Amino acid sequence: MDLLLWRHAEAEDGVPDGERALTKKGRKQAAAVGGWLKTHLPRRPRIIVSPATRAQQTASTLELPLETAREVGVGAAVADVLKAAGWPDEDGTVLVVGHQPTLGRVAALLLGGAEADLSVKKGQVWWFSRRSRDGNGQVVLRAVVGPDLL
Repeated sequence: MDLLLWRHAEAEDGVPDGERALTKKGRKQAAAVGGWLKTHLPRRPRIIVSPATRAQQTASTLELPLETAREVGVGAAVADVLKAAGWPDEDGTVLVVGHQPTLGRVAALLLGGAEADLSVKKGQVWWFSRRSRDGNGQVVLRAVVGPDLL
């Protein structure tokens, strides 16, 4: 299984939090990373997106079918994100478009076995793969790509 964690791009300040839209810079960030993902994602990924406007706008740059799920929304628990994604047993590729600090905590758990406050910058994608070696499951960090690198 491949699990990609994509933090929404830069958004406007304001309330209500769930309705904050991307800034001009955020739209550029989302387009850049979305363009990279279009060329690297396997066919037919499952894309799970927070209901927050900024996450929806970020994910829409892919021009692919999206699933909206509160389980990956603002303030989501790590366990809920992993369950929604089907980690580690889902077949294929799952892309989660969500928020900090949750995505950083998911990344820390996958990398080190425990939740911690790891920084995932706005617009960044972290790509993890789950594989089996000698009968043991392993997590591999395949890529970290952000708009500042594209």
